[in-house]
Amino acid sequence: MTTRTPPVAGVPSAPPLSAELDTLLRRLRLPHIRRLAPEIIATAKSQRWDPAEVLKALFAEEAAGRDRSALATRRTAAGFPTGKTFHAWQPELSSIPAPTQQALRTLEWIGRRENLVVCGPSGTGKTFLLEALGQQAVETGMHVAWFTLEQLGALLRRHRADDTVSKAMTRILRADLIVVDDIGLLPVGADAAEGLYRLVDAAYEKRSVAISSNLHPAGFDELMPKTLATATVDRLLHHAHVCQTSGDSVRLTQALTGKGVNPLN
Repeated sequence: MTTRTPPVAGVPSAPPLSAELDTLLRRLRLPHIRRLAPEIIATAKSQRWDPAEVLKALFAEEAAGRDRSALATRRTAAGFPTGKTFHAWQPELSSIPAPTQQALRTLEWIGRRENLVVCGPSGTGKTFLLEALGQQAVETGMHVAWFTLEQLGALLRRHRADDTVSKAMTRILRADLIVVDDIGLLPVGADAAEGLYRLVDAAYEKRSVAISSNLHPAGFDELMPKTLATATVDRLLHHAHVCQTSGDSVRLTQALTGKGVNPLN
């Protein structure tokens, strides 16, 4: 098989597309082909590509461009807090056993609509792990929705005004994975507590819910009314993996060893 040299973007000798072809590609909504076609056509002429190879190169670029755009859209829609991924994750610093980390990273539990609870002291990597898992899910084509309890409370208040809470929950459940971060860090208001219950109830055995918390779910009755806490935890833990973190705060350790900032000159 003959190896072809890929086109180089921005080749000066590549003539622009004709106005007619440019208009046609716009009508067909093929932006990536329209952007790269001049370079691909110029390369094809210089290297005497077979016409089928030209078509293959053009449509491969369009498919790749659409994949990139879709990934960016899913990332934006997820609402991740920082953009952390497993590229920066240091598994040896986590108190969660390595086999458990590896099993979670397969994302098979999301396909089985199981939940994930990561609980432990502040600074032990709970949010980092959930975000990295969410980012990996997005990269595989899944949809993720990220919330704090405060955001759930605000969402409930907003939709209660026009009696569209159920519709709002249905829209959230379009995501394959729903994350609720930092439960127990701040006082839980009545709306936030109800929002958490409604979310967990709506997602029960339909979607995966992942939460991070300073408290084990068994202690949620310290945060919210006991009846509501019992109903929430019952549904949350029925099909859940519970990972408890321990140890000193990674952030505090880095700060004390001077690794939290760049040295001053």
